[in-house]
Amino acid sequence: MSSDEEKKKRAITARRQHLKSVMLQVAATELEKEQAAKEQEKAAYLAEHCPPLELPHSMQELQELCKKLHAKVEEVDEDRYDTEMKLQKTTKELEDLSQKLFDLRGKFKRPPLKRVRMSADAMLRALLGSKHKVCMDLRANLKQVKKEDTEKEKDLRDVGDWRKNIEEKSGMEGRKKMFEGGE
Repeated sequence: MSSDEEKKKRAITARRQHLKSVMLQVAATELEKEQAAKEQEKAAYLAEHCPPLELPHSMQELQELCKKLHAKVEEVDEDRYDTEMKLQKTTKELEDLSQKLFDLRGKFKRPPLKRVRMSADAMLRALLGSKHKVCMDLRANLKQVKKEDTEKEKDLRDVGDWRKNIEEKSGMEGRKKMFEGGE
């Protein structure tokens, strides 16, 4: 049985390899056809838009040809500049409209911020460059505060258990009697 299974596995792998090689051959021929089609398209486009250049023989005709070419170059540059300006204007309008949309929705996109551990000296050195010589110790400028015991804190510490001071806390005699009567 094991030999039959091995023969089947070998047949399956051989078939897979054969299919893979056939697929690669078909893909290679398709790529060659696509490249040939692209080259034909390119040649047709160039023949249509760029007719072959006929150079005149006299100097005056050459100068006129150069003037015509310069005029065409200037015209193309003007068109390119105009389209760039239109593109910049539309992108600016698009950004403004998207910002208005975010404002109207009330949802603001927050950029992901990274936590940076940097001391004040390192920050100033990064901002000011090598000119920064002053060492800035932010903790030196802090005011030291002495903790004073306030009366409330003393009362809270002295009170301790509420059962001991129930007589002090009872403002009216009636409340005191109510507590004594309940026991």
